[in-house]
Amino acid sequence: MRDLTYPPIIVAAKTGFRVLGQRIELTGTENVPRTGGVLLAYNHIGYVDFVYGGLAANPSGRRVRFMAKRELFDHRYVGPLMRSLHHIEVDRGEGEASFHTAVDYLRRGEAVGIFPEATISRAMTLKDFKTGAVRIAAAAGVPLVPVILWGTQRMMTKDHPRNFSRGLPISLRVGTPMYPPGVDPVAETAELKARMMHLLDESIRAYPADDPDAWWRPASHGGSAPSLEEAARLDVAEKRERARRRAERRR
Repeated sequence: MRDLTYPPIIVAAKTGFRVLGQRIELTGTENVPRTGGVLLAYNHIGYVDFVYGGLAANPSGRRVRFMAKRELFDHRYVGPLMRSLHHIEVDRGEGEASFHTAVDYLRRGEAVGIFPEATISRAMTLKDFKTGAVRIAAAAGVPLVPVILWGTQRMMTKDHPRNFSRGLPISLRVGTPMYPPGVDPVAETAELKARMMHLLDESIRAYPADDPDAWWRPASHGGSAPSLEEAARLDVAEKRERARRRAERRR
């Protein structure tokens, strides 16, 4: 796949990391194969997860094509950039097209990134997973590699101000590959989530926490992030507000 935009974007991103003085810890990146199709499954805790998520495959020389919501592709400025990076547009109402595009990319030997939770977790822990990740990996016959991001939520996430102060630590923990057969997508998705939960717990425990009661830590680890139930209520309220604003614009 021809890439004119991706190489300078990677250089710009790494320059930004250095300017911010960020301590980025990568663990388990050898689990990403250097060749052939591979599907990377990420947790989703902040708006910059796409930027940092690619680092999981960077030591293997891979460029990740992320599956992202259609709204990003509809944006006047972001849309052309997303298409130039060959990311995959996802219409949540019509998911078949993105499913087939992802399978096609993987069969052609690309690295594809997916967020099984679909949306950012306000609880800072794993929400319910969609079965798309295991179904795509099974259909393409490729390994499914779990990846946990931690620290990105401190920079830019829902309900909190942006924080681009220097020296914020960021970690990416890459797990061993799964090879889902696709026979029981629900059970296979449960296994993926269990693996990622284990990686998440390891990431939180290893993270240099100067404020154990921080809003960006899940309640299960002593933080003050909302519970999954509270976060679900906030998600519903957000959807209602978005619908109200769309209705006002149409009027």
